Amino acid sequence: MNQRLLHTPQGVRDIYGSECQKKNVLKDRLHQVLKHYGYHDIETPTFEFFDIFNHEKGTVSDTEMYKFFDRNNNTLVLRPDMTPSIARSVAKYYEDETLPLRLSYLGNTYLNKTNYQGKLTEFTQIGAELVNDNSSSADAEIIAMIADSFLAAGLKEFRIDIGQVEFYKGLVEEAGLDQEDEEKLRDLIENKNSFGLEKFLESLSLPDSVNAVFLSFTDLYGGREILDKVRKMTDNVRSLKAIERLEKVFEILSAYGYDKYISIDLGMLTQYNYYTGVIFKGYTYGTGDAIAKGGRYDSLLSQFGKESPSVGFVITIDELLLALERQQIGIPTEEGMLFLFDRDQERKAIKEASILRKEGKNLTLMKKYEERQLSEYHSYCKAYGISEILYLKSDGTTDTWKAE
Repeated sequence: MNQRLLHTPQGVRDIYGSECQKKNVLKDRLHQVLKHYGYHDIETPTFEFFDIFNHEKGTVSDTEMYKFFDRNNNTLVLRPDMTPSIARSVAKYYEDETLPLRLSYLGNTYLNKTNYQGKLTEFTQIGAELVNDNSSSADAEIIAMIADSFLAAGLKEFRIDIGQVEFYKGLVEEAGLDQEDEEKLRDLIENKNSFGLEKFLESLSLPDSVNAVFLSFTDLYGGREILDKVRKMTDNVRSLKAIERLEKVFEILSAYGYDKYISIDLGMLTQYNYYTGVIFKGYTYGTGDAIAKGGRYDSLLSQFGKESPSVGFVITIDELLLALERQQIGIPTEEGMLFLFDRDQERKAIKEASILRKEGKNLTLMKKYEERQLSEYHSYCKAYGISEILYLKSDGTTDTWKAE
């Protein structure tokens, strides 16, 4: 057989055995959190028309999408981002709904990034979107759900950084930057490149008041005191309103009891241009990137024909699973039983196995061959997470012991 056929393409991999079991348990835990907050599941296609995700919608660059064609020569893409798909669905199926709409999802997304050295390009994500609610309470609810999801996963140490893109946009507007300069500035701030930022700002000759705030962007990180500090740095109305909104969100999160997990990061920006207000990222030890991301996107649904303020988040389950492993936080999986039987006891074994399964046991029924040692079955149990062996012998008696 051609050995190449046994391998997966770069950026994707098989998940099997105990890792697959743990991933499924983790998905269930996170899904329960969303259900407890009253969110209802929605499924969207794995691939859609290219225009759902094009650059004008504010999503990723088209060079980072997996594109292909259907028989009518329409350009299709594997979804790189869940939010535009949800926005399209809401505009189609909930056009007349004006009360808050809570939706949750679970599925895979795909990013065609050639610079992902050894990293995945297929991700399993779970998330939630709160539509038709433009309040700071909605922002806080979404962030509180991230905290609850992390706690449900078993994390003990994590933080959620909160930013505000309107603070940045207000200053860009005041500075009168064109698109090219704004994108360069955004990149420098997002990458915390203080030296490059200083050199770039020198080339722009901006007013001292605006220049000083931009120079401080990489340092605007910390607790609630950052908000008081920033108020003294600018009189830009749009930026100050953003700070006021952020303060309200922080106060509501305090009511949840989650302010201890929150940090303010006004230097946080994002490649997704559809965000219009509060944005956030969740971090923990053992992974190099944020495992949760999200924000407010009040204008995205209007591009599909429905005016609806919205806010949402997504958790990358693969990154969360990796973090739990590196922090040595176990994910208990359901224990199973191996029901062995000698060849002349098959009918009796099937009947007894059926009874045990109806009682809720996870049971593997297996004929014991004379040429195989019991130690081989113990090894099998260890490999597949089976904790107990039930052995029905030829004389009709049964032995039970723990798998070792």
